[in-house]
Amino acid sequence: MTRQRRTFTPEFKLQLVKLYENGKPRADIAREYDITPTALDRWIKNHQETGSFAAKDNRSEEENELARLRKENQRLMMENDIFKASSADHGTKIDVIRNNAHIYSILAMCDVLQIPKSTYYYHANSHGRRVLKMEDKEISQEISRIFKESRNNYGTRKIKKELSRLSQPKHVSRRRIGRLMNELGLVSNYTVAQYKPHKTSSNEALIKNELQRQYEQDKPLAVIVSDLTYVRVGTRWHYVCLFVDLFNREIIGRSAGANKNAELVYQALSSIKGNLNDVQMFHTDRGKEFDNKLISEALETFGIQRSLSMKGCPYDNAVAEAMFKVFKTEFANSAHFYSLEQLAIELDDYVHWFNNIRIHGTLDYVTPMVFKQQPL
Repeated sequence: MTRQRRTFTPEFKLQLVKLYENGKPRADIAREYDITPTALDRWIKNHQETGSFAAKDNRSEEENELARLRKENQRLMMENDIFKASSADHGTKIDVIRNNAHIYSILAMCDVLQIPKSTYYYHANSHGRRVLKMEDKEISQEISRIFKESRNNYGTRKIKKELSRLSQPKHVSRRRIGRLMNELGLVSNYTVAQYKPHKTSSNEALIKNELQRQYEQDKPLAVIVSDLTYVRVGTRWHYVCLFVDLFNREIIGRSAGANKNAELVYQALSSIKGNLNDVQMFHTDRGKEFDNKLISEALETFGIQRSLSMKGCPYDNAVAEAMFKVFKTEFANSAHFYSLEQLAIELDDYVHWFNNIRIHGTLDYVTPMVFKQQPL
């Protein structure tokens, strides 16, 4: 494996030399600071002989002469290349310097073409600012579109991913995206502080945690998880139950109702379009809405194994917990529902968007449906 080239400040080099002079073993210094012993030896030698770590201060007379001749030769080549522009107009000279900046020293070219260095940098920076401003305008349009299509949910990480997937990919840093979002006044729903409800007590059922936090599944419907959350409809609290397939994090079942009970969970189970005989395990927390006679009989009918989180441990149902954080942030907290019918309609719309359009970080930034269609 090739060692990545790094640069070190004189202060850093002196610090390591002092460690060596104070008796710290050379091998320990090299290992702990991840440098080569050869580099450390060179720094020690330079410090002892010249007191400087600069390469020019540690060259021999022959090496200094060779460096001078190389520099002279490069200047002659440069003068030969750009001499024909020495009588050109001001703008042409600026262009010649800009086009050759990767080959020759800017200071030397300014000297040959008799242009003050400050003049060149003024024009170069003005050109750079114009180009950057045009790029920002184009990127801002894409950011605004992506953000709107994400229903105001995507942050810089997901917008960066979507920009790289355009027909003409745009590779933009998250810092730049954040700056442009700030200029556009785009604030993700995730930046808003969320209300944390008081957790209710759990039941004492003897059913074990069979899932054991095995959240990565390699087969559709192998394990489904579920949970409930509250949503305000009019002036009352209503409830939503979601079923999530651990294979691709797809929402495969949902229901909404006025009561937090077993019937709500049963409705969500009934809404699953796949073959329930393929479901191997159903995991939830210890809420009584999940552990009751109605749900137990339904699971027994299809031969589905039961699994409950350990009492008072939300980490045992982490995927469902995370799903509902997303659900509250992207859907429930930003909407106003006036009726249960409206909630059901908009819930169906959100589930479709979540499964088919919204990219998912856990799935390497593809949608649940795209992930499901990929070869196993």
